Amino acid sequence: MTTTITRFLGGSPAMVAVRLIVVSFVVGIVLETFGFDPATLLSEAIRAVSEIIELGFSDIRQVGRILLTGAMVVVPVWLVLRLVDSTGRR
Repeated sequence: MTTTITRFLGGSPAMVAVRLIVVSFVVGIVLETFGFDPATLLSEAIRAVSEIIELGFSDIRQVGRILLTGAMVVVPVWLVLRLVDSTGRR
């Protein structure tokens, strides 16, 4: 069991924890230098996801508008052709 965990983590759990703490500290210093903090990063991530979702829905609305515009021409033409075809068979 220990070898499976060690293999998965890439080393002993204690050493991996120490490495992660050191790397997190260094990255935190760099981000803090550029003015980033956890609250800003979280709010920006939420805003980015929100904008991606909004863009997706606006694309769906655009597809719906295109479909409706095409249907405004196709359905009446289809209906007229069906009516003409049904009167011609009698």
